[in-house]
Amino acid sequence: MQLITDVLLDEVTARARASARRRHMHNFHGDYTEPVQRMLNALEPESYIAPHRHPDPGKVEVFVALRGRLGVLEFEDAGTVRRGFVLEPNGPTHGIEIPAAVWHTILALAPGTVVYEVKPGPYDPARAKEHPAWALPEGAPGAAAYLERLRAAVAAALLPAAAT
Repeated sequence: MQLITDVLLDEVTARARASARRRHMHNFHGDYTEPVQRMLNALEPESYIAPHRHPDPGKVEVFVALRGRLGVLEFEDAGTVRRGFVLEPNGPTHGIEIPAAVWHTILALAPGTVVYEVKPGPYDPARAKEHPAWALPEGAPGAAAYLERLRAAVAAALLPAAAT
């Protein structure tokens, strides 16, 4: 059995903070061939995960907030934000299941954000994700500014329709 403890959450958060990418994955699965990929995904607000989708049918992705606040954005094919969500351990929304082939990204809205992530395996890093032409790749000039626009898009997507 593998436990998810405060000590483990502290450890993955410290590794995310020390990482140049400002995130850290702690895998519970033994390798990429396992039929279920299970991990802790620790992210800091400066971590940019480029919008992407998982093209293989049946490759849903599940996130459950354990600490902090996670923003999730869903995009139209042209890059327009369709919907935004905030996941929080003590908030009204704790988790999300993202269907295969849906453009999305996640971003930490608070320091020390940690989510439990589950997706079907096996995992092939070369085929797992597609990135759209309208999104900046990780590390590209302007990626930090784009991340700030994504952060604002989460807030805007959460506004009630009457307020927009």
